[in-house]
Amino acid sequence: MKIVKAELERVAVNKQQYPGENLAEIAFVGRSNVGKSSFINSMVNRTKLARTSGKPGKTRTINFYNINNKFRFVDLPGYGYANVSKKEKDKWGRVIEEYLNTRENLIELVLLVDIRHEPTDQDALMYNWIKHFDFTGLVIATKADKISKSKYQQNIKIIKNKLKINSNNLIIPYSSSKKINKEKIWQIFEDMFINDEEQPS
Repeated sequence: MKIVKAELERVAVNKQQYPGENLAEIAFVGRSNVGKSSFINSMVNRTKLARTSGKPGKTRTINFYNINNKFRFVDLPGYGYANVSKKEKDKWGRVIEEYLNTRENLIELVLLVDIRHEPTDQDALMYNWIKHFDFTGLVIATKADKISKSKYQQNIKIIKNKLKINSNNLIIPYSSSKKINKEKIWQIFEDMFINDEEQPS
């Protein structure tokens, strides 16, 4: 995928603030410290497009990124950060839920987990939601450069068992710094866009 344009198109907390539904969207969800911003930056060859923070839980909005005027990446607020009030967590949950329940041009929802750790119960709940709404169930296991390749399969098995995933092929190790499996993930995304275009309207 040749990236000629990648920009933050819109920041939103409710559907009245979303951009139009003229472009297909792939949304990313995961824990606050899983590295969604770093993933997006590395996929589009930018360093500061999606803001990264040393403080988990800082992203409280839905960020829409326009890629090549062809599609959007959508960064959903991270969940699971302990040092946030229950009221704030509930608010984030509503922001995510409204987007997922109302966005007609959302073609895929991708879960990001940290390959080094067993997914949390919240990750499992989110994955159940993803499957319930008939998305593919793709999981990107970030920070793959932090463990040796010899441990990939062992850690993938842990993720597969916790999330009750049918196939190892749905779990892709990824490293934002080393670009491990970047081309593979782009190919998966491109196939998703092609399949979406072929669906009857």
